[in-house]
Amino acid sequence: MPKPDVNLSLKSYDDIFSTQAERDENAANVEHVQQLKLSELVPFKNHPFKVRDDEEMEKTVDSIRQFGVLNPVIVRPLEEGGYEIVSGHRRCHASELAGLETVPGIVRNLDDDAATILMVDSNLQRETILPSERAWAFKMKLDAIKRQGERRDLTSAQIGPKLGWASEQVAEEANSSKSQVKRFIRLTELIPELLDMVDEKQLAFNPAVELSYIKPSEQEEFLEAMDYAQTTPSLSQAQRIKKLSQDGICTLEAMCAVMDEEKKPEQDHIIIKHDVIRKYFPKSYTPRQMEEQIIKLLEQWQKKRQREESL
Repeated sequence: MPKPDVNLSLKSYDDIFSTQAERDENAANVEHVQQLKLSELVPFKNHPFKVRDDEEMEKTVDSIRQFGVLNPVIVRPLEEGGYEIVSGHRRCHASELAGLETVPGIVRNLDDDAATILMVDSNLQRETILPSERAWAFKMKLDAIKRQGERRDLTSAQIGPKLGWASEQVAEEANSSKSQVKRFIRLTELIPELLDMVDEKQLAFNPAVELSYIKPSEQEEFLEAMDYAQTTPSLSQAQRIKKLSQDGICTLEAMCAVMDEEKKPEQDHIIIKHDVIRKYFPKSYTPRQMEEQIIKLLEQWQKKRQREESL
């Protein structure tokens, strides 16, 4: 007569000495995918990434209709009930357009700063991001990291390095430079009309950074100055307007005068004295070899700048 199967597996210490209630609670805390009602989900507060009904959204809707939502969204519970979307705003919107009532999701208990960092990191992986989206995302993440470093449970020795490395952390995780992150964050100081012009490529990035240093009231008047001159500023013009603001003489008339000036044509040649660059090259290098090396280094520098500006 065959013997009945006997489960001889050993129980862990926790299994033996914990109560059933504690084991149930631990099981409930394990993350798992569940179906969440779209009607119970709300967008993340001050979500900087725009959800647009564009061609990419149409493709996402078609994919969801055909295959469903393959990648679960991440949400966090709200005290008043329902959930706040941390990652997956576009998937939720596409699911609504596809006629779904629920979406697969993971409920995660996150404080405000941890949720902000996760929200930013999950969206910065997208291929197409507007300058304004990147600017506000960098600022929100930087502020969140700084607040984490100011927690009262940290010692003063821990706080200093945390705050000092906040911007470096943002830059490193975004595969960018600290200076470029700072320049993007400067865009958040622009009034909405100017920031929209940056998104629409009507206002170049570098002049926009310079204009971010003038007062909001001066930015309002600068819109009039651009309308008067029927042109956008060059980098040089933007820098001069910034200087007017610093000197306290940034009036509408002064800005109109700067904007009304004819932009100087680019020079077609640059002269660098031989003794200025000779020290950077071996004595055996000929002028032709030095020129080739300079061109090669400039090409590498240009590619690096293009990568940083596209981030």
